[in-house]
Amino acid sequence: MLVIFDCDGVLIDSEVIFCAIDSEALARLGHAVAPSEIARRFCGTPHHVAWSTLAAELGFTVEDSIIEEIKAESARRFVTELRAIAGAAEAIEAAAGLGHPPCVASSTGLPNLRRNLETAELLPLVDPYVFSASQVKRGKPAPDVFLYAASQMGADPADCLVIEDSIHGVTAARRAGMKVVGFTGGGHADPELAQRLKAAGAGRSFATMAEVAAWLAAGTPPPRYNLGDVLRPAPGAGAPGPRRPAPRR
Repeated sequence: MLVIFDCDGVLIDSEVIFCAIDSEALARLGHAVAPSEIARRFCGTPHHVAWSTLAAELGFTVEDSIIEEIKAESARRFVTELRAIAGAAEAIEAAAGLGHPPCVASSTGLPNLRRNLETAELLPLVDPYVFSASQVKRGKPAPDVFLYAASQMGADPADCLVIEDSIHGVTAARRAGMKVVGFTGGGHADPELAQRLKAAGAGRSFATMAEVAAWLAAGTPPPRYNLGDVLRPAPGAGAPGPRRPAPRR
């Protein structure tokens, strides 16, 4: 089984930083939107999509300078504030025992994605198996990035397990015909996140990466736990494109 990790809010505790920066930028434009609201609505969504949606709803124009300021502030804060989710390294190592090297599939652009993983000291555990929605036509909730990751890794989507913290990510995994479980241990998560992930199609949710690591180490799913019907491909699930050889280290 191929385990595909989302990155932000799953492997690295970045969503809480992103949402705070976005909230501050919106406040400078005269719009009060709490970080928790940004997290609830846009976690797992490509940044430009989130801002285009907010601009349409709130009635402002997204100037290039705003996005550049956000990018610069994110880069500055990440240097000192970004950390791996506790237990992420152990979960990656446990996933490696399931027949495929684990990989990452994220909405973050590829250069920033790799840099953030490196900052959190996780890149050596997944390199070069790091994939971004910037490499495909459509971002989450479309299944493209997950199908691309599976094709690059030489894996059947039906034999993939995605670990996600967002509704868009769970939806994308289901549309790809993959198994998916939720993760609610990021700093941005609220008490209702597990229920929302379940409603979107996650088989179950984990509150800590230590739990994920133990579950994966036992075999996924372990004999005592059956994900059941939620693992059936969602309506409209796609098939991967032509298989490509898995990248070599």
